[in-house]
Amino acid sequence: MNKFERIDAVAAPFPEFNIDTDQVIPARYLSRPRQQGVAECLFHDLRFDENGQERSEFVLNRDGYRDAKIIVAGRNFGCGSSRENAVWALYDYGIRAVIAPSTGDIFYNNSIKNGLLPIFLPEDICNGLIAEVMGTPGAKIAVDLASQTVRGPDGAEHSFDIDPFAKEFLLKGLDEIGYTLSLTEEIAAFENRYGRENL
Repeated sequence: MNKFERIDAVAAPFPEFNIDTDQVIPARYLSRPRQQGVAECLFHDLRFDENGQERSEFVLNRDGYRDAKIIVAGRNFGCGSSRENAVWALYDYGIRAVIAPSTGDIFYNNSIKNGLLPIFLPEDICNGLIAEVMGTPGAKIAVDLASQTVRGPDGAEHSFDIDPFAKEFLLKGLDEIGYTLSLTEEIAAFENRYGRENL
């Protein structure tokens, strides 16, 4: 998993509430192996029509937003069924952070485990950021995980909270297995100590 430290990237607005994981990646794509990449499955039924042609009205198909690496969304983004594939699709497309007033709980946890940073900001701030990036396609938002700040296109900075353990995972580019392996020496010392104490 790649480390997440700081990005300064184009942001795409998703002002709708309750964008669920079936919209993020339709269920018929869940059997697709991750190794094949799932970027083309992202928002498939919203991005493409029944003939596979782009829907011009969809935000990621519009000039200024195609290369977005940040999504600014309405409340409860990623709600619905618990499919890790939704995070894979976002990540494979290039999305590295989702800023919203709230997300689905399982989506949040899956994001942390897969190197995508979910950021919670108050709804009025999210609405302001959405308005900015809607008004100026191609506008950039800067996210600094170490300082836990978001800088909007207008230069205003906003602080966000994150669990220290989740922050460490992302900064070091670790998943749960990688984190466990990073503690090999401590685990060995514990086992030796425990063994001696129970002889």
